[in-house]
Amino acid sequence: MSVELTMLLYTVVLFFVQLLAHMGSGLLDFGAGHAIGARDEDPEPGVIGGRLERAYYNLLETMPPFAALVLIGLYTGKVNEMTALGAQIYFWGRVAYVPAYVAGIPFIRSIIWFISTIGMAIILWQLLA
Repeated sequence: MSVELTMLLYTVVLFFVQLLAHMGSGLLDFGAGHAIGARDEDPEPGVIGGRLERAYYNLLETMPPFAALVLIGLYTGKVNEMTALGAQIYFWGRVAYVPAYVAGIPFIRSIIWFISTIGMAIILWQLLA
C-alpha cells in the first residue's frame, strides 16, 4: 500500500478514536440516559467534552479534502515523495492537534492545524504541477 493510502487509512483510525472519545465524554457529561434519548435539547458539554467535540468536528472538516487529494493523486499516478511527505505531515499534524486542543493550548493548536493544512497544500501543489 502506498504511503498516501496508509496515511488515509490511519486518518480513518484517528476518526474512530476521536469519535469514541467524543462519545465517551458525552456519556461522562450527560449519562447514558441522554445518549440513548432523542437529544432534542442538548445541554452544553463540559470543558474537555467541548474541546473533544470541536477537535472531532475539525477533523470532519479537513478529512474529505485530504481523502480527495490522496485518491486523485493515486488515480492520476501523480504520487511521489512529496505527496507522501504531505500525507504524513497532514496525518501527524492531526494526531498532534487533538491533545493540543484538549489541553487548551490556543497558539500551539493553531500552528499544528496550519502545519497539517500545509501537508494538504503540498499534495495539491504536486497534483497541479
